[in-house]
Amino acid sequence: MFPEKVINVLLIEDEEFDVRRVRNTIRPFSKTINIRKVISNGRLALDALAADKDGFDVIIMDFQIAGGLMGEHLIREIKKIDPTFQIIVITKMTVNLADYDFANSLMLAGAFWYCTKYPGDIEEYIYQPTDFLLSIINAYQKRVLEKERSKANSKILRSIEETLSQKPIIGNSPSIVQLRHQIEKCAESDASVLISGSSGTGKELVAVNIHNRSKRRLENFVPINCGSIPNELIESELFGYEKGSFTGATNSKLGLFELANNGTIFLDEIAELSLKAQVKLLRVIQEGELEKIGRLEPIQVNVRLIAATNKNLEKEVEAKRFREDLYYRLNVIPVYVSPLRERPEDVPMLSEYFLQQFSADMGRAKPVIEPDAMSVLQFAPWKGNVRELKNVMQRLLFLDEKIISKEMMQTAVGLHYGRNPSTGGLLNLSELPEPLILRDLERTVRHQYIEYIRASSSSDADASKKLGLAPPNYHRMCKELGIK
Repeated sequence: MFPEKVINVLLIEDEEFDVRRVRNTIRPFSKTINIRKVISNGRLALDALAADKDGFDVIIMDFQIAGGLMGEHLIREIKKIDPTFQIIVITKMTVNLADYDFANSLMLAGAFWYCTKYPGDIEEYIYQPTDFLLSIINAYQKRVLEKERSKANSKILRSIEETLSQKPIIGNSPSIVQLRHQIEKCAESDASVLISGSSGTGKELVAVNIHNRSKRRLENFVPINCGSIPNELIESELFGYEKGSFTGATNSKLGLFELANNGTIFLDEIAELSLKAQVKLLRVIQEGELEKIGRLEPIQVNVRLIAATNKNLEKEVEAKRFREDLYYRLNVIPVYVSPLRERPEDVPMLSEYFLQQFSADMGRAKPVIEPDAMSVLQFAPWKGNVRELKNVMQRLLFLDEKIISKEMMQTAVGLHYGRNPSTGGLLNLSELPEPLILRDLERTVRHQYIEYIRASSSSDADASKKLGLAPPNYHRMCKELGIK
């Protein structure tokens, strides 16, 4: 029960009579609880705490204290110095009276516990001595837990800052400046966000930035591609199921909404959801609860919803492929990510960023792009948007050239006379610097071909169809190849 470490106490009390009674109460446990300092003035107590935050574990204070700073105001000022400080209030204001409003005001201000000094004739010890001593021990243990949680949260916040630095929204075009402004506004709210834009524009990147700037950033961010899950499995993936709810359900399964509880769930390619799944999703948004397969009672969830699509959902609603009520629930805050071809001024910054990234990963010097070569980049059609530009930058490094000329860039981009008509700009065996083992060659060809197909597809679902792959197999192959 008693901690191994000595609990250092700051006692804020201006009546010597009450100081003596507190000391007498604590004396039998002096090896565990040490009154390190007694201060009779609220403002001087703040100065002492600010100068030595780690020197005290628990603060015991009289509600009415000298110095003009006392009560709830003093409690709040102590909490400003260190929110993990635990404060026990002793007072004679509630003698023989259960004053719930008074107690509530202390708790709201930040007090851990409070007790009455004396009911009338107790002169040697504080009233309720057992509860008083237990409260000191519990307060200390709570401070230890809160300090550990604070350290853990600090690590998470540093990780989040690192993630944001690695996933920036790059560009100075008016549309990107506006996008960054929208992300900041979205982060201040808990409202649902619908991100629209062509495939490869970076809709998930926008969702990650919204989550990591929001008040939910310490909780989970759960992304799911709705087009990668077969319709018959989407309900169990999103909402989970109970053990024994159907044949083969040997264990309970948490749904993605449960995993995202108190955090953010990102539903990419939302238009690929079946109408049945849309009904279930609508209930989660409206009621804040989900129905789990095999469970009679609904489960309460608190999830921030961000959805993304490369389709025109208004047309999908008109075609009866998407529920109108769900569309309006999702489209509370609309965010549009413009295609790369509409913002050529962003291409130099993006290309430099990707070149720097890939050069560092491959341990090579970053090549210099000649002005004519950069013009080729800026005015390319970029059907695959930023994703396609990223692939081109990676392809350039395999040329192992210090300076990228216009002709090299045309070959890499696959424009006009730079494209090999038989392969559509894919791997040219004659350009290989050295032979590859068959397994690596197969992986390289598969990687390039899938990226080539994605660049000319409207969505990942469309790309998987062109490749003749079931969506789950397509996404599994992309994951194996490191394609996002």
